[in-house]
Amino acid sequence: MRNPTGAMLLGSERLLASPRLNGLRVGILANLASIDHSFTHIVDQLSRSTTCKLAAIFGPQHGYQSNLQDNMIETPHAKDKRRDIPIFSLYSETREPTRDMLSLIDVLVIDLQDVGARIYTFIYTMGNCLRAAAAAGVPVIVCDRPNPIGGLAIEGMTLEPGYKSFVGQFRMPMRHGMTVAELARLFNEHHGIGAELEVVTMQDWSRKMYFDATELPWVMPSPNMPTLDTAIVYPGTVLLEGTILSEGRGTTRPFELVGAPWLDGEALAARLNGISVRGAHFRAVNFEPTFQKHAQIACGGCQIHVTDREAFEPVKAGVAVIRECYGSAPDAFAWRDPPYEYEHDKMPIDILAGSPALRQQIEQQMSLDEIAASWDLGVAEFAAVRQQYLLY
Repeated sequence: MRNPTGAMLLGSERLLASPRLNGLRVGILANLASIDHSFTHIVDQLSRSTTCKLAAIFGPQHGYQSNLQDNMIETPHAKDKRRDIPIFSLYSETREPTRDMLSLIDVLVIDLQDVGARIYTFIYTMGNCLRAAAAAGVPVIVCDRPNPIGGLAIEGMTLEPGYKSFVGQFRMPMRHGMTVAELARLFNEHHGIGAELEVVTMQDWSRKMYFDATELPWVMPSPNMPTLDTAIVYPGTVLLEGTILSEGRGTTRPFELVGAPWLDGEALAARLNGISVRGAHFRAVNFEPTFQKHAQIACGGCQIHVTDREAFEPVKAGVAVIRECYGSAPDAFAWRDPPYEYEHDKMPIDILAGSPALRQQIEQQMSLDEIAASWDLGVAEFAAVRQQYLLY
């Protein structure tokens, strides 16, 4: 089977062209980015099917409509009035489908667009669904989608025991280099979930491909992931969520714009360009967030421009920003206080980084290269495990 456009095929496109769902009541975990090459949403395709019945829709963080902005903003359950079927929020009083929800379906299909970073919560909603489905005896089909930042590079600090949260359930580095179906296999087998899992692979996707090589339209998987450029820097600049620095939320360039009211953007950009973060240029800017941190207040800072994707190390770049901001103004800089993603005791930066190590390294002003070198063992260990679950 081949897409009429000649482009690669998604797992969802291959599944819906097969008889696999015939005669079944189907539940779908999806959001607005769950579309195909022709912009057709998987819910529309399933609801029009004459061979299976769409019985329930499940939505991850930010809601099935992807409209809620921030962490810890829960989505209520709802009903799709046009199709007269329930929409169950898995970012509400429950993080996983209940037995009553699963009793409505014969199979749960998962079609979510990940962005390639350990802390992106959609992959943990998938993990929670695998656990619930295993307990209820409901089979799960995961439709594969591209890792938008490619499937080759692995980078960053590894989640350590004791720091699990909804932004990190399993031991892996910040940039994992896997697709959503590969992660499903790793979670289910290596971490012993034991669900009845089937994955539907993509056709003609290769690990070197970034999203814009797939000919797929980019639809924001979450409200602050507007472009592929955002996804490329995100595995590093998302760490700014653990500080009082602005990560650009409330601007048109979230995670690319970074700054704070007390920062001199020109001085910050000069320092960052001076340490030669590979594949990036830091351009001095002033910006004013419309909401979130420092809303309606002018911030000095910089925009990260990626000049060479293959050379760029997003986690190292994000750490460089935090390290320089801390070092230049330690009295003004502060770590964000809890709570963060329902963790009320541990520091948000520790939850994001997966341990206190990064915070301590920055406070000690260890060199950027020393900090990055401390990730090597965890990356190597994960690479060996990861290899067993790669599909491409």
